[in-house]
Amino acid sequence: MRWTLPNILTILRLLAAPGVALVFLYFNRPFADWVALIVFASVAATDWIDGRLARAWGLETRFGAAMDPIADKAMVLIALAVILGYTDMSPWLVLPAVLIIFREVFVSGLREYIGPGKTTLKVTWLAKWKTTAQMLAIAVLFSQGIFTHHEAAQMADAAGWAGIVLLWIAAILTLITGYDYFQKSMPFLKEPE
Repeated sequence: MRWTLPNILTILRLLAAPGVALVFLYFNRPFADWVALIVFASVAATDWIDGRLARAWGLETRFGAAMDPIADKAMVLIALAVILGYTDMSPWLVLPAVLIIFREVFVSGLREYIGPGKTTLKVTWLAKWKTTAQMLAIAVLFSQGIFTHHEAAQMADAAGWAGIVLLWIAAILTLITGYDYFQKSMPFLKEPE
């Protein structure tokens, strides 16, 4: 691995992913909600920045290409687990979260089976929009916890509904991109004749 700024940002994102959950173990709410939101939003911003820097500066590496999607998935899956753990388990929240979790694990498994060097399952623009929608939804849902604990009921309700709508948008994009990746992987999944 080369120690480039984009790779360092990716490593920091990987390390920050469990930090989102750990803040809820060591801090009381709403302080934990604030820290989680700030960490998550910062990490989401670096996801956009590290790829841009790597391409603009000619610093694209195999390490970065491998770790970037892992960092994204770790952040999203851990944040969803935390959010689900602190909610009333509404089906409007649980169902899109489960669809997102299933797709992320499914596509990761396909990528691992197909192996490196195959361009078949490269990240598409729609998948980038999917990740953006997931990260926006999660950030809004973390803000709901902040509003709830500061007794701003109307803002908490608005953030809750906005977060759920964004999460459903993310889930729909998640299913579309998951199906696209599955279709592209089919030639590699066929039995030899």
